[in-house]
Amino acid sequence: MIDLLTVEKQLISSHIKVGGVAADFTMGNGHDTRWLSEQVGKEGRVYAFDIQETALSHTEALLKESGCPENYTLILDSHANAERYIGEKICVGMFNLGYLPGSDKKVTTLRESTMAAVQAALRLLEDGGGLLIAVYPGHEEGTLEGRMLDDYFKTLDRRLISVSKLMIVNSPTSPFFFLVEKK
Repeated sequence: MIDLLTVEKQLISSHIKVGGVAADFTMGNGHDTRWLSEQVGKEGRVYAFDIQETALSHTEALLKESGCPENYTLILDSHANAERYIGEKICVGMFNLGYLPGSDKKVTTLRESTMAAVQAALRLLEDGGGLLIAVYPGHEEGTLEGRMLDDYFKTLDRRLISVSKLMIVNSPTSPFFFLVEKK
């Protein structure tokens, strides 16, 4: 069976540059932040966003325990405000929509802020860069976010932005993801 987490990292890896700038738009417990930090190396930079103090403290502890290079900036703010903090082009951005694993499932990403964050990420994305957006349709807001993004991505000019979608067709509540690549 396909392991979506393995596949998504394989697909986004081709866009990562050692010394590049990356963004984890949904910090969560810090696993993607750590992975991005390791991938861009000590010459690179990672910006990570979350609205929950718990996410920031878990991520900070994980990064310190794992010996990551100190090439990251953890930001306690909505990913919708990314452009206030990132003043340079990014080679990669990652989103894991939904809720913080192990926390209150009522606190989720929301369509309005997700759309603003995705649009900001597209503006920040360098030529040849990529975004990976994992969607979790197992709850109502996740289903609605997925539909919203599907509709939005269909409007983008495919000569400038290529959007792929990977999902398990016979498991409609399983996570799926979009790979957005800037040409």
